[in-house]
Amino acid sequence: MTTQERLPRFRAAVRELVSYRPEKPALSPEGRSYALAANETPFGPLPEVARAIQEQTEGINRYPDNTGQALTAEIAERFGVDPDGIALGCGSVGVAQQLITAVAEPGDEVLYAWPSFEAYPLLTRLAGAVPVAVPLRDNAHDLATMAEHFTDRTRLVFVCNPNNPTGTVVGRAELEEFLGRVPPGCLVVLDEAYHEYVRDKAVPDGLSLVPGRPHLVVLRTFSKAYGLAGLRIGYAAGHPEVIGTLRKAYLPYSAGSLAQAAAIAALRSGDEVARRTGVVTAERTRLAAALDAHGWRPAASEANFLWLPLGERATVFGAHCATAGVSVRAVAGAGVRVTVGLPSDNDAFLAAAASFPSA
Repeated sequence: MTTQERLPRFRAAVRELVSYRPEKPALSPEGRSYALAANETPFGPLPEVARAIQEQTEGINRYPDNTGQALTAEIAERFGVDPDGIALGCGSVGVAQQLITAVAEPGDEVLYAWPSFEAYPLLTRLAGAVPVAVPLRDNAHDLATMAEHFTDRTRLVFVCNPNNPTGTVVGRAELEEFLGRVPPGCLVVLDEAYHEYVRDKAVPDGLSLVPGRPHLVVLRTFSKAYGLAGLRIGYAAGHPEVIGTLRKAYLPYSAGSLAQAAAIAALRSGDEVARRTGVVTAERTRLAAALDAHGWRPAASEANFLWLPLGERATVFGAHCATAGVSVRAVAGAGVRVTVGLPSDNDAFLAAAASFPSA
C-alpha cells in the first residue's frame, strides 16, 4: 500500500480550505524591513505588561484559570459589563470560531460583507456552514443589502466595525436599524477589533448596544491597540445566557496565564494606550493626506490601517512595495491594506508608493 493510500480521510470542508498565509517579511536592497502588513501596533510591550509577564513566568508549570475570573472581573469593571456576559478566548478570532461552532449547524448560513476579515469564510467552511458574502458598497458595509440576504438558514452575521481591510465604519443609526431587522434565531457579531482607534463620534461603542439585544455579541481583542498580538487573548460580551452557551465551545485553557495577566496589566495602562493610539491616529491622518495629495484616494479609515482600492493592480503594487522592504497586505483583485506605523515606517511606504508606475 502506498503512502498516498495510507493517508487518513479528511472532511471535504477541510480539504477544500486554503490555509491562512501572512505576508512574508520584505527586505530592501539595504537590508531594511518595514512591517506594515499585519495591523500590529508599532510600539513595544507596555511597561506594566512586561512586568506582569515576568512575574507570571514562575507559575507557567501550572494550568491557567480556565474561567479567567480575574481578567473577566477587570473587563467588567472597566467597561461596565455584567461579568456573566463575558467570555474569553484565544484572540477575538478564537472567540469567533467558538461562536460559529456554538450557533451554526452544517448547512446553516453565516453572513458577512466582503472583503472583510478573511477568517470569516475560513471558519464558516471549517464548521460545515455556508458562507454568504455581500459585496461592500464604496468600501463600506451595505447593511441594507445584507438584510435582504437573510434566510431561514441564516444563523450568524458578522459586522466588522471598523471593517478590516478597508477601515470604514457603520454609524449608530444604520447599525441600530439593521439590528432591528435581524430574524429570530440569528446572532449578530459586532467585531470591534480596532475600536480603540475610532475617532468618529457617529460610531457607537458596541458594548452600549448590548443591553436589551440578546441577539448581539461584541468581539474585542488585546492584539491591536494593547499590543498583545503574540499572546492571543480576546473576549466576547453579550447577554449572559448567550455567553454561557458560548463558554461551552471554549477550548479548555486556550487563554493562557501569561495572556490573562498581560491583558489585566494592559487594561490598567489606559493612559499610555490612549497616548499610543493617539500617535497612530495622527499618523493615519498624515499618511492619508499625503496619499490623497498624490492621487491615491485611500478609503476613509477609523482603524490603524489604510485601504487603497487598486483593483487588479493590488498584487503588483504589493510586490513593488516589497522590493523597498515594505510589507503590505495585498488582496488580489481588490486593493492593498497598509498598517499605520511610526513616521519612519510610513515615510518608507510613501516613498515606495511614489515610485510605483502610474496606470
